[in-house]
Amino acid sequence: MTTEADFDPHQTQPLEPEIDEVEALKAEIEQLKAQSLIERADLDNQRKRLARDIDMARRFANEKLLADLLPVFDSMDAGLAAAPADDPLRAGLELTLKQLHTVAERNGLVEVAPKPGDAFNPEHHNAVSQQPADGIPSGAVVQAFQKGYVLNDRLLRPAMVVVAP
Repeated sequence: MTTEADFDPHQTQPLEPEIDEVEALKAEIEQLKAQSLIERADLDNQRKRLARDIDMARRFANEKLLADLLPVFDSMDAGLAAAPADDPLRAGLELTLKQLHTVAERNGLVEVAPKPGDAFNPEHHNAVSQQPADGIPSGAVVQAFQKGYVLNDRLLRPAMVVVAP
């Protein structure tokens, strides 16, 4: 026990235990802030990933339906190629095919139909054979067997082509 005679107001007593406790609490607060920022960033990244996934799902939701329609386009093109020019059904078939293409284009489908002389594009064309042709440079398309299709910048089916060697 201290008496008044022993007490000196100018003498400071060390407060080390209290200072250590304050420093520890400050460090804990900083750690919790950092952890909170990390969790906030993770949540933001998850939100962005989910938005991106939803956008991709919307863009390619009709991919199966449009892929299933490709043989219909092929059949109608073959029918038009075989139909005589003066056949009255030809005009109806052309209009129907045009309507189908319009609907497909509104849903992101783009036709890949290379013409003879177009440059071969390995990203959109599938070379099934090589054949020399007059007036067509090497590496260019000679003939297209089957049209290709791209859905929202993603290749759905490559065009099957013959390429000049």
